[in-house]
Amino acid sequence: MLQTESKGEEPAKSLNNQQSCTPDIHAVLREMSATLAGLKYEIRDLQRENEGKTKVAFSTSLLASGSGYTGPFDTQTTLVFRHVFTNIGNAYNPNSGFFSAPVRGVYHFEIHIYGYGHETHPSGAYLVKNGENVVLAYENQPSRAMKSSNSVTLLLEVGDVVFVQLFQNSKIFDNENHHSTFSGHLVFTM
Repeated sequence: MLQTESKGEEPAKSLNNQQSCTPDIHAVLREMSATLAGLKYEIRDLQRENEGKTKVAFSTSLLASGSGYTGPFDTQTTLVFRHVFTNIGNAYNPNSGFFSAPVRGVYHFEIHIYGYGHETHPSGAYLVKNGENVVLAYENQPSRAMKSSNSVTLLLEVGDVVFVQLFQNSKIFDNENHHSTFSGHLVFTM
């Protein structure tokens, strides 16, 4: 009879365990559903926020077509990079050569200058911010091809202008291979 009693108690005990677990599972499922719904709202909000972000990036080369030298000039001269690969946000103006910051933020710029060596004419260009020289890409040798590059990350205010100027008495070359380039992009807004 002991055996029968213990067998008889086991199913009742097992049923009680199942019944006590069932409310716990339902509570966990309700909590998980609430968390999932909250995450869906957060994802939607982040997607909306990201869609509203300003996107700015441009990449250009000096000549729209053909090949040839630009320079030398007696004074530092603004370069207009006419071949536009990319101009997301339309902050670069291919008619003036000026990049105008559409939002306050941190921007990264690069210049690459190509030329052929000459005894009296180097190849060089400044990256200029609001009329102030920031960085120089410069190479000077008497013969053979030469290339120089430089880059900088700048905090810009809305309307700040960045452009490239040919170094005084220097000349640079470009052709369909797009050797001489000016590029930039917004890293993040401030």
